[in-house]
Amino acid sequence: MGSLRRSPGPGGQRLLPPALLLALLLLLAPSPGHATRVVYKVPEEQPPNTLIGSLAADYGFPDVGHLYKLEVGAPYLRVDGKTGDIFTTETSIDREGLRECQNQLPGEPCILEFEVSITDLVQNGSPRLLEGQIEVQDINDNTPNFASPVITLPIPENTNNGSLFSIPVASDRDAGPNGVASYELQVAEDQDGKQPQLIVMGNLDRERLDSYDLTIKVQDGGNPPRASSALLRVTVLDTNDNAPKFERPSYEAELSENSPIGHSVIQVKANDSDQGANAEIDYTFHQVPEVVRRLLRLDRNTGLITVQGPVDREDLSTLRFSVLAKDRGTNPKSARAQVVVTVKDVNDNAPTIEIRGIGLVTHQDGMANISEDVAEETAVALVQVSDRDEGENAAVTCVVAGDVPFQLRQASETGSDSKKKYFLQTTTPLDYEKVKDYTIEIVAVDSGNPPLSSTNSLKVQVVDVNDNAPVFTQSVTEVAFPENNKPGEVVAEVTASDADSGSNAELVYSLEPEPAAKGLFTISPETGEIRVKTSLDREQRESYELKVVAADRGSPSLQGTATVLVNVLDCNDNDPKFMLSGYNFSVMENMPALSPVGMVTVIDGDKGENARVRLTVEQDNGDFVIQNGTGTILSSLSFDREQQSTYTFQLKAVDGGVPPRSAYVGVTINVLDENDNAPFITAPSNTSHRLLTPQTRLGETVSQVTAEDIDSGVNAELTYSIAGGNPYGLFQIGSHSGAITLEKEIERRHHGLHRLVVKVTDRGKPPRYGTALVHLYVNDTLANRTLLETLLGHSLDTPLDIDIAGDPEYERSKQRSNILFGVVAGVVAVALLIALAVLVRYCRQREAKSGYQAGKKETKDLYAPKPSSKVSKGNKSKGKKSKSPKPVKPVEDEDEAGLQKSLKFNLMSDAPGDSPRIHLPLNYPPGSPDLGRHYRSNSPLPSIQLQPQSPSASKKHQVVQDLPPANTFVGTGDTTSTGSEQYSDYSYRTNPPKYPSKQVGQPLQLSIPRPPPHPYHGAIWTEVWE
Repeated sequence: MGSLRRSPGPGGQRLLPPALLLALLLLLAPSPGHATRVVYKVPEEQPPNTLIGSLAADYGFPDVGHLYKLEVGAPYLRVDGKTGDIFTTETSIDREGLRECQNQLPGEPCILEFEVSITDLVQNGSPRLLEGQIEVQDINDNTPNFASPVITLPIPENTNNGSLFSIPVASDRDAGPNGVASYELQVAEDQDGKQPQLIVMGNLDRERLDSYDLTIKVQDGGNPPRASSALLRVTVLDTNDNAPKFERPSYEAELSENSPIGHSVIQVKANDSDQGANAEIDYTFHQVPEVVRRLLRLDRNTGLITVQGPVDREDLSTLRFSVLAKDRGTNPKSARAQVVVTVKDVNDNAPTIEIRGIGLVTHQDGMANISEDVAEETAVALVQVSDRDEGENAAVTCVVAGDVPFQLRQASETGSDSKKKYFLQTTTPLDYEKVKDYTIEIVAVDSGNPPLSSTNSLKVQVVDVNDNAPVFTQSVTEVAFPENNKPGEVVAEVTASDADSGSNAELVYSLEPEPAAKGLFTISPETGEIRVKTSLDREQRESYELKVVAADRGSPSLQGTATVLVNVLDCNDNDPKFMLSGYNFSVMENMPALSPVGMVTVIDGDKGENARVRLTVEQDNGDFVIQNGTGTILSSLSFDREQQSTYTFQLKAVDGGVPPRSAYVGVTINVLDENDNAPFITAPSNTSHRLLTPQTRLGETVSQVTAEDIDSGVNAELTYSIAGGNPYGLFQIGSHSGAITLEKEIERRHHGLHRLVVKVTDRGKPPRYGTALVHLYVNDTLANRTLLETLLGHSLDTPLDIDIAGDPEYERSKQRSNILFGVVAGVVAVALLIALAVLVRYCRQREAKSGYQAGKKETKDLYAPKPSSKVSKGNKSKGKKSKSPKPVKPVEDEDEAGLQKSLKFNLMSDAPGDSPRIHLPLNYPPGSPDLGRHYRSNSPLPSIQLQPQSPSASKKHQVVQDLPPANTFVGTGDTTSTGSEQYSDYSYRTNPPKYPSKQVGQPLQLSIPRPPPHPYHGAIWTEVWE
């Protein structure tokens, strides 16, 4: 017998010792064989990245321009792609774990095969395959072990000394010298297989010591060696030489009542030091009562006592009996023990609950009656709870189940846990209207495991008292009721309820209407049905508010109220109504189309669609339309009072009811006047004249101007004034009458034709006016009518701002005197300058002669146009008086003068017997006929209207005749006038303009082409200087 000795194992190192590395390199030298076969040797369990061998260095394979790739050998190997060096990887090479080395015979090498492909990267040829082997050499990395850590070896107690018993061998996964080498114990080993054997060295007594535990050590032959150990347990076999013996002289056990059949109560056990049949024991009851045999069973072999009948603690609480133990030896021996079984209580009895009345509260058929107005904590029952069990199983807890206003309060402090009394009392005030009765369930639970419980219930009937007022289903009821109803119709029905019962819930309805609804509605006291007593009219009142009262018959009586709102629905029982019985609107004429002319208002006593009114124009001829949204009347035309001053039509209003109702109203539109018409001259005509003798008295009416204006009111009130042609103030016109009177004595210079420009103006805003030409011929007789006609034609061709008044020869003689004086002064001046220079004197003389041609006689026909060739002839005329040269007309003046000759005339007859009139357009197009030539014809002199023409705005300009658009010339129609184109020898000169910057009427500027200038063009022009 000896102890195992463990030698220290090898420590792990990543670098091999130098001696081992040298030996390893010698082992790794290439072995002879085929050129493509490579063999290496390497010990197992080398660390990662350990170089196993270099294909290029060891076998002469190329190391440049070639690719080495490991085809077979992973995951234990890896190959450097450039050099062909073979290295170990993270997966260690374990010789004992390699599949190729699992089933090798002892002494066979462990081979790991690999394949490497070599590819020439320069020539890109086919790869070359290298097959190689690595012999994995064993290292002492495994410890020898026994098959079990405990080795059992039986030996009889009567064995002789020196006997041998074989011991199981140990195993080692390593091979060769690293395998099992030796055992350490007093054992004998056979010569061949190192089989360990145990040798008995002394007498064995099982009763004294039945087993021996020895430690056996096994060690391998590695360097350093590895070792392990196992427990060798030697058991001594028995002989029958001992009697049974109970472990205890007496046994006590507890048995729960109601235990099932077969339930274990207790096991008695006796021991025998012998073994085998000598130690086998039989158990039996010894002198036990019959009740024990009926309730319990004893197992003969095991001594186990089990239940074979029902056990009830309440019937029997303790069982006492003896058990006999006898062995099965040749000479059996026995022993006896006492057993006491205490029956333990099991919670097999549920608590019982008893409920009975208490005090004034009596119970009948499990029901208690209690008034709802009792105080809190009023006892309604006495509850007694008990349990037949004992201990915790009898400890009862009692509660009221559910959400009820009742609870238990302990009635006595002297009761035990198995028997308790409680008061069942209220916790909150009772309310019959909420809950009329309660079912109170009382639950009693004991403390057993599992606990048992029982329940009992009591029904509590709550007795009602009148403590609730009636409540309506709706506090406010809104009813829609049509108007024009029949009396007695039902308006609404209200319903109230009372949470009380009996007479406390019997209700009576009544009305408390507002003052406006008093006497209109009634209500049924029993049903709450509301009826209307009369016909309602929504237009008088749209809604009624009724207060309904519901009272119960309790004592004292309680009541509730509700409000009924009766909304009277509209019926289409009202016609649309215009605010006025008739509408009169006044509008100005010339308003643009679709202008508002008035607004009407229409109402309808109804409501909603019944009051939605649509307006239309009756007898619609398209002159007027109306906007339905605003009631605005729009005109579809522009009014002209002079054409129609009054419009009358009807408007129709139709509501949206079913059936619709309508109304009519008359509308009168009065068109107010606007000053859109200028006064119209009716007399005299612009071409008429009147003879005025020098003997005419002062103040005598010499002519009458009459005019009309188709406007009305102030727009037709006319004012007369002389706007021109009265430079001497000879005449005056009545501002309202239009009568022209003589105001000054007629002198010699006043003889001749006077052209008065009379302006007739209305009082409109802005005012409009017309212009008339009144010709007064101051002379003794009308002997020379041709001259008069020529003067009249000249007047019509002369601008209005140039006065034509009196004898032009009278003024012309003054002009000759002035010219003569100027010529004399010029001659004297020339004479004084001769001394200075002959050439200058000569030039002055020519200039004086060219500036004034004395003795030249003017053309007989002063106003007739003459060809330009006649202008360049000499200044002398046959048998005629020398006259001043006529100034050459400028281009601009000639164009403007020709404008009056380009007027177009429209003949019209105002009334039967009147002379025909010519109305001129406002614009004069070029090429219009020559007025002067027209007036010299034999045709009757018509009336014309001339459009005024403004003078051109130049420093020096010619003034063209300016006639307002409304001037009128009325011909005399005499038959003594001749149609000769020739003028008399009477030379006529116009007076210089008195009003150079004045314009009569509204000017109209025209731009017309300028023809080439002519010395004379059938008209007399006067230069006007600003």
